[in-house]
Amino acid sequence: MPKFAANLSTQFNEVPFTERFAAAAQAGFRAVEFLFPYDYPTEQLKQLLEENQLQLVLFNTAPGNVAAGEWGVSAIPGREAEARADIDRALDYALALNCPQVHIMAATVPPGADREAYCATFISNMRYAAERFAPHGINLLIEALNPATKPNYLYASQYQTLEMVERIDRPGIFTQLDLFHAQLVDGNLSRLIRDYAGRYRHIQIASAPERHEPDEGEINYPWLFRLLDEVGYDGWIGCEYIPRGNTQDGLGWFTPYAVQR
Repeated sequence: MPKFAANLSTQFNEVPFTERFAAAAQAGFRAVEFLFPYDYPTEQLKQLLEENQLQLVLFNTAPGNVAAGEWGVSAIPGREAEARADIDRALDYALALNCPQVHIMAATVPPGADREAYCATFISNMRYAAERFAPHGINLLIEALNPATKPNYLYASQYQTLEMVERIDRPGIFTQLDLFHAQLVDGNLSRLIRDYAGRYRHIQIASAPERHEPDEGEINYPWLFRLLDEVGYDGWIGCEYIPRGNTQDGLGWFTPYAVQR
């Protein structure tokens, strides 16, 4: 049976971030994920998790200068010191919050830039991250982002991230299979789930093409959830979707999976 993590960056935005932990727990979630924890001290986040009996299952490294179009710095040539400082800070948070995996953000590649130079920088920084995280048993994830949502990101296709993991060639590195992004770029989600089982360690969901609750659009999520059970996926499924309205009002799809508290 699939197990779902609320995404506190996209869900429960009706209340401030620190109140979303309680809202997620009250809705029946046992786990949460979010984009970035760095605006809050680890002690505060740990208390919120413990008070609400929640497990943190994923967060990202820092995004860089978002206003300038950045979305991660780990692939930017010449920014290696900053990238590795971000990696070290993410490790500190993961250890303090008992988080089993971290998404290492790559970067957007400006038009005309040497993409292979970005790939080489990212591989070097990922190998550094692997050395830092491996002793603690924390997995590292990389994620493909569709070009409509995040233009010029280092990789858009799931097959690009699968290849990148092979090029990095270090243990403990997996792909993050966001089925919304995958549908918009690759399609044939059942093949991705079945043929690459074991190579992805976290899944995220949203409807396509609108990125709302997974009970609308062109993806048959109940069928995919059964397929994930069939292939033995035992990781978390993050609900990284944008609610159509009030978050709670859109959780009818989640009712069969909710924990009664």
